[in-house]
Amino acid sequence: MKIFHGWKMVGAAAGIQMLHAALLHQAFGAYFAVLIEEKGWSKTSLSAASAMQSMESAIIGPLLGWAIDRFGPQKMIRVGILTFGLGLMLFSQIDTLAGLYGAVLVIALGASMSGYFPLNIAIIHWFERKRARALSMSGLGLALGGILVPAVAWSIHHLGWRTTVFGSGVLMIAIGWPLATTFKRRPQDIGETVDGLPPVQPDTALQEGDDGSSQREFTAREALRTSAFWLLALGHGFALLVVTAVNVHAITHMRESLGYSVAQASLYIMIMTFSQLAGVLIGGAVGDRYSKRWICAACMLMHASGLVMLTYATGALMLTAFAVLHGLAWGLRGPFMQAIRADYFGRRSIGIILGLSSLIISIGQIGGPLVAGMFADATGNYRTGFTVLALIAGLGSTLFILARKPT
Repeated sequence: MKIFHGWKMVGAAAGIQMLHAALLHQAFGAYFAVLIEEKGWSKTSLSAASAMQSMESAIIGPLLGWAIDRFGPQKMIRVGILTFGLGLMLFSQIDTLAGLYGAVLVIALGASMSGYFPLNIAIIHWFERKRARALSMSGLGLALGGILVPAVAWSIHHLGWRTTVFGSGVLMIAIGWPLATTFKRRPQDIGETVDGLPPVQPDTALQEGDDGSSQREFTAREALRTSAFWLLALGHGFALLVVTAVNVHAITHMRESLGYSVAQASLYIMIMTFSQLAGVLIGGAVGDRYSKRWICAACMLMHASGLVMLTYATGALMLTAFAVLHGLAWGLRGPFMQAIRADYFGRRSIGIILGLSSLIISIGQIGGPLVAGMFADATGNYRTGFTVLALIAGLGSTLFILARKPT
């Protein structure tokens, strides 16, 4: 039996996102802790490196979205893999903050061109009825990548951070390139149809799109005129306040507040990742049957509760509660962010719509690490910064509740 090529792309997307998560995004906290100790750089200056990555992604997001809509994502993903790998190798050679920022800009460019944005758009064009399931399955890569963070921490401890990050660049190219060649632009380009379903009959084709879709297609201008566009973007940004702050600062917080080693703290990141994996699987099962916006609203409260647990943790029980709550929320909500936009606005202009959304989402990506880092430098701990971010995330639940499908 022939396997629908869309599912092959889902597997490739999961593999690429696993590399992104394992080698950089969820491992950055380990590098963060080591660089503070070795270089004596402030938390704010290192948080700025994470913020720069998000700023670059936001600035080029609309351009990437336009290019994907016009030319397709397949070639962009391949170039992004090469750029990401070379950026990691460049990171291994840095000795100054300026060098760090330069390497991060190269990595950010590669991550933007080969990350969840183009990967998800590629998948959206191949699925409609099973869209949430497909995006959730591709999101498994992010969870599986987090499971490997303790291995990265072990390598940093025993082999050194320079060797680890250079080897990460080699792995990114060696494994990521073959996966990137899997992507095709549209099902009809290789004689298939959306969702792998039988071709539509001529009488139904008159009422549906040429790819079998019966969905209304919004232009970017029309999407911008809806309240749903802005509510979803702000809600997504508020969620990333927590996600990015945890990725950058959680290990350092556990190290400084509870006296844990980088390796010990990484174990809770692994628990968080197993919970994220469970959330992705749950999302794949329920996402196409229940209201995504209500699920996302509940996830925002879980993000907030998890961060409170991390902030005021006194031992293993509260840290485990943080890891489970935050991980489940991230795994459930993450893939829905693109699925709900495709449900609301269609596929025709989804690239530019997501690219414009990234300008707003970047508020969370940039603000999370910076707020946490600045408060930590000013007060000597993360309590104030983490508490502020948790409150904002909790309030963000209402944004998803209000984000109804436009008519």
